[in-house]
Amino acid sequence: MKRIAKGLTALALVGIAAGCSQEDGATGSQRVADVSGGGQMSVMATREIYLRSCHSCHGSGVSGAPRTGDTAAWAPRLVKGMDTLVANAINGYQAMPPRGLCFDCSEAQFADLIRYMANSPVD
Repeated sequence: MKRIAKGLTALALVGIAAGCSQEDGATGSQRVADVSGGGQMSVMATREIYLRSCHSCHGSGVSGAPRTGDTAAWAPRLVKGMDTLVANAINGYQAMPPRGLCFDCSEAQFADLIRYMANSPVD
């Protein structure tokens, strides 16, 4: 039983060390912001949430959703201001349900996702 516990402890430490790597170029402060939602996320973290929560509609433009990277479609929306866009994302707007598909996103994360979609080239 001790061997299993030691093995699990070692495995957990490897997992923690792997999570602390700087391979994605994010700094330690960016990683803290990712978890707390208190500031701008790294591009990698934003892309991960985008793929999980936004891509299903904004990747293809379902029901009039502005496509990711389509600057012409995003321009009139961005004129409304980030506060309005974040409020629309949280409360729902037209065919977009409240909170989209990101039920645990903070206001700062929604703002980062909007910036990502408005500026990211379509993949």
